[in-house]
Amino acid sequence: MSQKVYDKSNEKDYDFKSDSFDLVQVDKKIHDVKFETKATTFAKDAFKRFLKNKSSVVGAIIIGVLLICAIILPVVIPYDIKQPHTEQALLPPKLFDAGTGFWDGTKKYENIMFDGSTESPAGFSKDYVLKYTAVNDEEYVDEPNPYATGGSLYLISDNLLPSGSEPHANTYIFQNYTGFNITSTDGYKVKIVFGETDNVKGNKLGEYRVLLKSGSTTIVLKDWSREYGEQEFDLSAVLAANGKTNMANANICIEMARGTSNLTYLLIDSLEITANITDEEELAKLHEISITDANKTALYGKGSDGKFPVGYWRSTTTKGVYQAAIRYVSFVYDVYASKLGNKDISIGGSDMQKYVDNGWCEYDFKVGPSSFKVLDSENCPVIEVYSQSYDNEFGIYNISVKATYYKYLGYDSMPRYILGTTDVGKDLLKVSFNGLRTSLLLAIVASAICFIIGLCWGSISGYFGGNVDLAMERFCEILGGVPWIVVMTLAILLLGNNIITFAMALCLTGWLGTAARTRTQFYRFKGREYVLASRTLGASDARLIFKHILPNSLGTIVTSSVLMIPSVIFSEATLSYLNLGLQGVDSFGVILSENQKYLSSYPALIVFPAVIISLLMISFNLFGNGLRDALNPSLKGSE
Repeated sequence: MSQKVYDKSNEKDYDFKSDSFDLVQVDKKIHDVKFETKATTFAKDAFKRFLKNKSSVVGAIIIGVLLICAIILPVVIPYDIKQPHTEQALLPPKLFDAGTGFWDGTKKYENIMFDGSTESPAGFSKDYVLKYTAVNDEEYVDEPNPYATGGSLYLISDNLLPSGSEPHANTYIFQNYTGFNITSTDGYKVKIVFGETDNVKGNKLGEYRVLLKSGSTTIVLKDWSREYGEQEFDLSAVLAANGKTNMANANICIEMARGTSNLTYLLIDSLEITANITDEEELAKLHEISITDANKTALYGKGSDGKFPVGYWRSTTTKGVYQAAIRYVSFVYDVYASKLGNKDISIGGSDMQKYVDNGWCEYDFKVGPSSFKVLDSENCPVIEVYSQSYDNEFGIYNISVKATYYKYLGYDSMPRYILGTTDVGKDLLKVSFNGLRTSLLLAIVASAICFIIGLCWGSISGYFGGNVDLAMERFCEILGGVPWIVVMTLAILLLGNNIITFAMALCLTGWLGTAARTRTQFYRFKGREYVLASRTLGASDARLIFKHILPNSLGTIVTSSVLMIPSVIFSEATLSYLNLGLQGVDSFGVILSENQKYLSSYPALIVFPAVIISLLMISFNLFGNGLRDALNPSLKGSE
C-alpha cells in the first residue's frame, strides 16, 4: 500500500510505504535499568557536600581541636589554678631552659641603672642576671643618686658675709658618732684628696684648714691654706708632738672660710684613715668611715634613732656631689629563678614539722636552728635555717629559712608555664581553656535554646501569616525595642550574677533574629508548587512545615544561627568590661576584662585569649557556610 503526497512548494509527489511506520524497537524488550550510583540519604549527601568545602572542613577541625583542648587541658595540666601564689604572678611564657634565647622564661630589660655596690642592675639580684651589656661607659650627675658611684664631695659655704665683716668659717665635721680612738704608737694617718676644679656652678675654690677635735681639745693639722690635691697627716705623730699618748672619740674637721663677694666651695675626692693595728673590728671601722665614694657619703642622713651614721659629714651648710659616675645596662633576667628559686622566706612550725615527719630533714624546736639537718635534698624545700621565734599569743613558731621556693609551693620541679601566668599567679594556658570551656558551654546552651524558640516562633508566624503573623511580629518588635543591656542588668539584679541567670537573660531576646530569618524563609517557600501539590493531596500543616518548607530553608537558618555561639561569647565579654560579667568563674569575658590593663607590659595575657576568640569567630563562620551548602536540598546529588 502506498500513498501519494503532493508537495505544493516543489510540486513533487512523495511515496510513503507501509513499512515506513514500523516501530524500531518492536522486537526488543524494554525494562528498568539498574542505577549506576549507590543509594544515599539526605544526611550522607549533605556530609559529602560538606567535605568538598575545604575551608569549612578546616573550620570544623579548628573548632573540634579547641573543644578537645577545653575539655582535656584544664584536667591534665598539673598546676592548680585554684591556689595561686603572688610569687607566681606575671611570669613570662616558658617552654625551654633559661638562656636559650627563645621562649625560655626570661625577660629583657633596657637602660637600667647599674648598682655598683651590688654589682648588678639596680633592683635586680645579680644571681639571676644571665648577661648584661653596658649602654654607656659612664654618665656624670651632680645630684646624689643611689646608684651613682665616685665623684667628689661638694661642700659649699651657706651664705656671703656682709661687706666689712670679719671673715669666719663654716665647719664640716667628718665624724664617727662615737668617734675613733687614736694612739701615738698605732700609726694613725689620714689622707685627704682635695679636688682642683675651679668655677663649679659659678663658685670658686675657697681657703680651708684641717682640725683634729675631741671634746674641747683641738689640734690644727693644717692651717688656712689653698693647697689642693693630696694632703696626708700623721695623726699619731701629731699626738706625740703635742705630748699626748692618745685621743678618744676623735673626729676630723674641715673649716672653710666664707666668701665676701661670692660663695666658695671645696671638692673632696677621698678621705682615708689607716692605722698599724691588727684588730679586724677596728680596721673595718676605719674602712667604713673612710670616704671612697663621695656620692654615697652625700646620701647619708640621720638614722631613725637621731644619730649620724658612720662617716657622716655633719654640717648645717650645703653638701652635694660633683660628677658622680652613673652607668646604664641592658640585660636578660631569669624571672623564674628569681621568683621560684632559692630565696629567704619565713615558714611556720607546722610546715617544718611536716618536713620532719616526711623524713626530709631533722629539726628540734627546743634546740633551734643549729639542730637542722637535711636528709633528703631532692624533696626538702629548706636549705638552711637562720632563726626561730615563738608567738606566745597564737602559740606558733616562725622560722626564717633559705628555701627552694617551688618545692615550698609543692612542685617537684621548676614549673614551666607555656603561656606564662596571670596577675594572681594562675597558669594562663589552663585559665584560658578553662574559660573557653565555660564560655562554650554557656554559648552552646543559650544558642540551642534561642534556636529552638526562634525556629518554632518563626515557623508559625511565617506559615500562617495574616493576623497571626501580625500579632506575633508586633510582640517581637516590642520585645526587641527593649535595650538588651537593660534586660541583662535587670535579670542580674533580680536573680543574682551567675551562669544560669546570664543564660536566661541571653535567651529572653536572643531568639528574635532566628525567628525573623525563619519567618522570611517560610514566606519564600510556602507558595512553591511542591507545597501546593502536597496541600492538594491532603498533607497536614505539620507535614508541610517539617517535611517540605523547613528542610528547604534550613541551610540559611543554620548558617546564621551557628554564628550565635561566638556572638554569645562576645556579649559576655562586653558585659565583663562593664563589670556585669560572670562572678566566681573563669570565662573568656572575665579573662579579657582582667588582663586588658596589661596589654602594653604583658601582651601575652591578652593576645592569646584574643587569638582563641578570633579563631572561634572565623571557624564558626567557615563552618556555617559549609553547613548552608550541605543542608540545601536543591544541591542534593550535585558534585
